[in-house]
Amino acid sequence: MPDPSSLPPEWHPDRLAARLPALRQRAELLAQTRAFFTARGYTEVETPALVPAPGMEVHLAAFRTLFRPMLGEGEQPLWLRTSPELAIKRLLVAGAGPVFEIARVWRNGEVSPRHHPEFTMLEWYRPAASLESLMEETEAFLRATLPPRVSHGGVETDLSGPFERLTVAEAFRRHCEGLDILATLDGSGTGDAALLRDAAARAGMPPREQESWEDLFFRLVLERVEPQLGRARPTFLTHWPAPQAALARRDPADPRAALRFELFVAGIELANAFDELTDAEEQAGRFAHDVAERHRLYGEGWPVDEDFLEALRHGMPATAGIALGFDRLAMLRAGADNITDTLWLGRWPYSTN
Repeated sequence: MPDPSSLPPEWHPDRLAARLPALRQRAELLAQTRAFFTARGYTEVETPALVPAPGMEVHLAAFRTLFRPMLGEGEQPLWLRTSPELAIKRLLVAGAGPVFEIARVWRNGEVSPRHHPEFTMLEWYRPAASLESLMEETEAFLRATLPPRVSHGGVETDLSGPFERLTVAEAFRRHCEGLDILATLDGSGTGDAALLRDAAARAGMPPREQESWEDLFFRLVLERVEPQLGRARPTFLTHWPAPQAALARRDPADPRAALRFELFVAGIELANAFDELTDAEEQAGRFAHDVAERHRLYGEGWPVDEDFLEALRHGMPATAGIALGFDRLAMLRAGADNITDTLWLGRWPYSTN
């Protein structure tokens, strides 16, 4: 691996030549993506990138700017979106669906071989779809746009057969010494830190001092569960515990779980999907909790997106929707090791190399 400081600038013809095969694969992938969804009756939409609230996830950091209607005449904070989700759902309320967007999005504090502060998200939403039908459509999309076998970081995955469907509860039982993750929720479906710490200790996975339910849950997911997913075949990790519902509705058959899945391919977390929550008051309560938690943890943030809640109150149809990392999909398509290998000017302006 060459020392980056010894390489010519990214715009140098030699540097582009090295990326060009992957970039041509990316261009073909864009065309095939549009063809796939158009053939299935979706409409491509474009929603604003500059928004009053960039997204409501607690642990995402956003890029802030200031809007001035006229120079020298006051200002209003705005943000670069972390996802087009809230805007697209407004269109669903208005009757636009089924829709998809290939959206440029921004997230601060995320740089790694699989993360870039400015990247592309593919999101699609179909009214009246179920989580099961969305998984079937996602399988069809990957088979239409990826080769039968893909690899990353030494992990090779076969896409020709059925994808694995695994609940979070079953994944914990399988990979965390039989731990029953849903039994660590209290009667309201909130994570009980003491219950999870005790269960982890009994299973031989001692918790850290003062570790919260969420902290310990994600540590076990990252250390024990995720490394086992999406290897020989892709894995849909489904039915997340209610504290991780985000914008998904709870499972009517077991309200301790939410109708949400993540997709893993060749060891890469590729997509996150919901059977969308349409209850405005339940969503308002979750948003209020998220805003308070973000301020508690990070001392900063943005207010609840009240306009989105007003749209929900007007009435959003029952919908299943998914957000898929398009650059990661391009990495799998091209066999690239680093996300910047699939970007035309991926390192600029964050680094000269």
